[in-house]
Amino acid sequence: FLILVFYLVIIYSYCAGYPFPTAPPVDPFAKIRVDDCGKTKGCFRYGKPGCNAETCDYFLSYRRIGADVEFELSADTDGWVAVGFSSDKKMGGDDVMACVHDDNGRVRIQHFYNVGQWAKEIQRNPARDEEGVFENNRVTCRFKRPVYVPREETIVDLHLSWYYLFAWGPAIQGSITRHDIDSPPVSERVVSIYKYEDIFMPSAAYQTFSSPFCLLLIVALTFYLLMGTP
Repeated sequence: FLILVFYLVIIYSYCAGYPFPTAPPVDPFAKIRVDDCGKTKGCFRYGKPGCNAETCDYFLSYRRIGADVEFELSADTDGWVAVGFSSDKKMGGDDVMACVHDDNGRVRIQHFYNVGQWAKEIQRNPARDEEGVFENNRVTCRFKRPVYVPREETIVDLHLSWYYLFAWGPAIQGSITRHDIDSPPVSERVVSIYKYEDIFMPSAAYQTFSSPFCLLLIVALTFYLLMGTP
């Protein structure tokens, strides 16, 4: 009887010209703020000097929210962007969170564990409050995960300090493939979620003249070429 009444109300509303109820709109993805970097959140930027979350080759931020850590990731790719938590600066035995752009246009947050040079997906995913977007050929996402977790090999406790591994690359049918560069950037030292810094790492294209040794070498070679060989 109740079902019959329900359908009668719908038919009456349609005939009377009343619009059908619609689902509430989905909130758009809030852009990542970089003016908070080093103040209310920690940030890593890799790419061109002065780049932001929309122009860096790779961008990551983190901040504590209660018992969680909120991460924001973005990279110049149509496939995936990830951060790994490692006890050293090498790939292998690492807890990895990745944001993956699938064939349906969605960005999903997945949990992996590096077994040597291979990333194995782990069904237990600590991420929550997940959101992501693929726009302007960039994968961008935001999620939270608990600071403390029960002791488990594949999920680290974030209250401890870890080296952060930064990587991004293509995906095939929603599955991640090898990262874009042979030697992805790594944090210079272990990262504490209790310390907010804004750290910039120049990409390879901007590292050529950044070293004093390189500048000295260029000057020496220039002098040698101008003076000629004896």
